[in-house]
Amino acid sequence: MLHLTKVAFGATSVDHLADRLTQRAADGPVFLTTRYLPKRHQEVAGQGSLFWIIKHQLVARSPILGFGEAESGRVAIHIDPALVLVQARPKRAHQGWRYLEAADAPLDLGGEADGLSLMPPALVGRLAELALI
Repeated sequence: MLHLTKVAFGATSVDHLADRLTQRAADGPVFLTTRYLPKRHQEVAGQGSLFWIIKHQLVARSPILGFGEAESGRVAIHIDPALVLVQARPKRAHQGWRYLEAADAPLDLGGEADGLSLMPPALVGRLAELALI
């Protein structure tokens, strides 16, 4: 399995990104555009995720639903607007998207057992910055 990483440009927090995706979902399918179709798109579509970078950390992911056409000959990366919080991991910012091998992807935070899914995303992000989770 293969994933993509992308900087959540303009997002100041996980909450901010979640709000933006929710607002975009109200207008229809949520997608990002890119110039070129990833060469390894078949390894990503339907099983990979787009991992979001905020403040130099991978903090959440959106499952990638597929690829399609966008305006002006661009490619649309269709994503699920629901964010899945992950164990924060340092990641340098970059332009566009980059591949992320499944073995290098951070684990999902989760489940009811650890209670992290019940916490506000901003608090989870702050605890991750302090390396407490």
